[in-house]
Amino acid sequence: MDKHNVKGFLEFVYDFYRSMKAHEITLVYEGEITHQITKAFTSLTESNMAKQDESNTVQKKVFHVMVECLQNISKHADTFGSDDYLFAGRGIFMVSKGSEDYHVTTGNVIENRKIEELTEMLEEINSLDKEGLKQLYKKQMREGRLSEKGGAGLGFIDIARKTGNQLEYHFLPIDETSSFFLLSSSISRTL
Repeated sequence: MDKHNVKGFLEFVYDFYRSMKAHEITLVYEGEITHQITKAFTSLTESNMAKQDESNTVQKKVFHVMVECLQNISKHADTFGSDDYLFAGRGIFMVSKGSEDYHVTTGNVIENRKIEELTEMLEEINSLDKEGLKQLYKKQMREGRLSEKGGAGLGFIDIARKTGNQLEYHFLPIDETSSFFLLSSSISRTL
């Protein structure tokens, strides 16, 4: 990662932090995403939400989105076969709570050649209404060819269906072959 990209990345992280300050961050993790980590996150969040008397429906939606996001990291995170690579095989995961919604944000490294396909997929998902998402989900289930790692697109569709909100995403350049893919989804606390 050259100095210019590090500066741009840090500026983005700072801006992101400032925009999240209005939210109470309940969970932040950076590292390898495993099945055990996913289980730990959901139980931590469950006890936290239960303490705050969050409705069961909101809790279920948050859990569902968390699991889908974590599975997407494990499907999309590229390792580039290097142990000492800055972000190799790793991801970031954050849950934050605002007065009206929860935000689930994930980030992982992807190869630049995948950006166009991912952007098209996310833009299509964001352009559809509830019925359109349902039809796209059924179509992808039938065809089963959304991405070379299989099924990751289904997770994105499912998150949009469950939350009723658009998916926010950013690609931060790392170098000429890779970028950091950030995905954020919001779950309303009011039904």
